[in-house]
Amino acid sequence: MRYAYLGPAGTFTEAALHTLPEAAGAEHLPFATVPAALDAVRRGDADAAVVALENSVEGSVPATLDELATGEPLQIVGEIHLPVEFALLVRPGTTFSSIKTVASHPHAQPQCRRWLAANVPDAEWRAATSNAEAAQHVADGLYDAALAGGFAAARYGLSVLADEIHDVADAVTRFVVLRRPCVAPEPSGADRTTVVAFIGEDHPGALLEILTEFSMRGINLTLIQSRPTGAGLGSYLFWMDFEGHVADARVGEALMGLRRVCADVRFLGSYAGADHARPEIRRGTHDDDFTEASAWLRAIRAGHP
Repeated sequence: MRYAYLGPAGTFTEAALHTLPEAAGAEHLPFATVPAALDAVRRGDADAAVVALENSVEGSVPATLDELATGEPLQIVGEIHLPVEFALLVRPGTTFSSIKTVASHPHAQPQCRRWLAANVPDAEWRAATSNAEAAQHVADGLYDAALAGGFAAARYGLSVLADEIHDVADAVTRFVVLRRPCVAPEPSGADRTTVVAFIGEDHPGALLEILTEFSMRGINLTLIQSRPTGAGLGSYLFWMDFEGHVADARVGEALMGLRRVCADVRFLGSYAGADHARPEIRRGTHDDDFTEASAWLRAIRAGHP
């Protein structure tokens, strides 16, 4: 197995990859950007990719959402929840008073904004494609400090000037494992499904029509986010995560309902949720309920009410 991930070595994405038992002994391939890592899977240069999807403080990662929503199809086959805490990495001998620039991935800075203002108020922030790249830039002398995982310090010959940096405690980043389109993993009983819905014609109640397909079947949405399609102002797609597996009758019917009311629906996968939370299945929405209702309808159509 070959796993692509956002590099260079020392990123939180690499740390997430190392939590996968199946990745032990596999080849790990770092890429400079999320799109580059995903394209490696599309080309067949990698068998799977691990990329960040959302953070509990800063929200979704737009580059990942947009690539998966509109790029050549890929499928989510798993997810990882990784606690994230930052360290301030510097060249040996650097003091707080000498820090004039701090580099990090754009998602890291908002998670530490208040800490930075309190501890390095005069430092200017610089964007990097990853926190590990920021550490590399510090090692190369381009910047004074980097927000990154403390585990990256030894790799780049840096010192940890401060650790346990965050504005909100217990922050978690959600990563997803992606492969080329395939049959979804078997249901675990604690599954999540991800789809992207494209509204064909904007009209009053368009979003309500989508939400109704889930509510009437007792399906709990865990994430819904609108993103521009790029086709013009007012043209949006809806990224949705919800409880259940495509093999579940209630989920299958909801997906068919979406297909009927939307211009297009992209299925991005059903996979075991990292939190192992089992959904509460409402009365009338168990698979057996759908089977019985279908049998009842067939009987009526056959003249045996």
